[in-house]
Amino acid sequence: MGTYLPYPVRVCLNGHHWAQQQLRQAGIAFEALDNGFRWCENPARLQAVCDTLGPNDVQAFFTRWVDRLPWPLTHVDRAAGYRHRLSLWQVEVSLTQIFREPVYGRRWFEAILRENLDLGRPDRVSLLFPTRMTRATPPPKRGYRTRVITAEVTPTLHVSFKHSDLKQYFKGCGIRTETTFNDPTDVQRTKGLETLPHLREVGRCINQRLLDTERLSHSFAVSQPLVDRIQQPIGPASRRVAGLRLSDPRVLALLQALCSFSHLPLGFRNRDLRPQVAHLLGWDLARYSPGAMTYDLRRLRLHGLIRRVPHTFRYLVTPAGLQLAFVVSRIYLRLLHPDSTDVLASTSDLPEPLHKALVQLDAALQLLAGPSQSTSTSAAQPHAA
Repeated sequence: MGTYLPYPVRVCLNGHHWAQQQLRQAGIAFEALDNGFRWCENPARLQAVCDTLGPNDVQAFFTRWVDRLPWPLTHVDRAAGYRHRLSLWQVEVSLTQIFREPVYGRRWFEAILRENLDLGRPDRVSLLFPTRMTRATPPPKRGYRTRVITAEVTPTLHVSFKHSDLKQYFKGCGIRTETTFNDPTDVQRTKGLETLPHLREVGRCINQRLLDTERLSHSFAVSQPLVDRIQQPIGPASRRVAGLRLSDPRVLALLQALCSFSHLPLGFRNRDLRPQVAHLLGWDLARYSPGAMTYDLRRLRLHGLIRRVPHTFRYLVTPAGLQLAFVVSRIYLRLLHPDSTDVLASTSDLPEPLHKALVQLDAALQLLAGPSQSTSTSAAQPHAA
């Protein structure tokens, strides 16, 4: 409490401790962690308890302490209508996932750190935070970047947006994903206490989006039925839709364009994806007409890789489509890169054993890719995924 006008008051609540007290009163056994739960005999009841924490509970907590503490406002002031009105100053929304074998959880998180150090780029922050970025959007103090902070032996992944911060780290037996809103107006219009449920739901969506992105980018497996299905024509003979042959440069460019995170939060339109595909193919925009883009969007939609937002001209990438796009792009960048011969030519000054090994590796990759590699990948350029 501030002892000066207008007598500011700061109220701090730990939601995990509040939930633990509710479970104790209900006689439900649990094992607590630092700001989390490792085990509970009734998980459904635990989730229900966490969901019930709302503005009325916060207000009741505040009112109870107003009656107990020496207060700067006298009874006369209160009778005259002077009150403290609570608003949201900082809100943390967290998700803790427990691994039965902690060693696998740590290995997974370390792999995530290696593969997702570009989540903080400006066009990719919008994938996590459901707010459209404009030229007037204030950047974080340290800029749009992903920071990995190592304190002792616990690395922490940070992604910043305006005044908010998304943090993820592995501790003990669980991975903790936490979104902290240091200014609630980053994602909503007001700071009123009544907006707590909405802000909490936004935080949950951000946490889940990060985990979904990490899961898709970390997984390298695509089901064989999906690969076989998309390469076959579908539909009746009168309206048959061609398959998506993965050896086709145009299909490869389409899948690489789908990896662009900038259009994922709100979807994309014909005019959003068309310049990207044309660039990846090395074509002028006039050569790749809007009609050709419409034809390709129809193929992607009917094969289940994208879906159309009802009553709009926007499309969203399906989970299967995003995973396939990630895998195909990764194979191209790691195995089928068309400039591998230039790389070998630039290594002529390397020691002979190393240069010989690189030549043998290149020959093995050419054999693995097959004779169609030179015609299937020469037109497309790699796209940062």
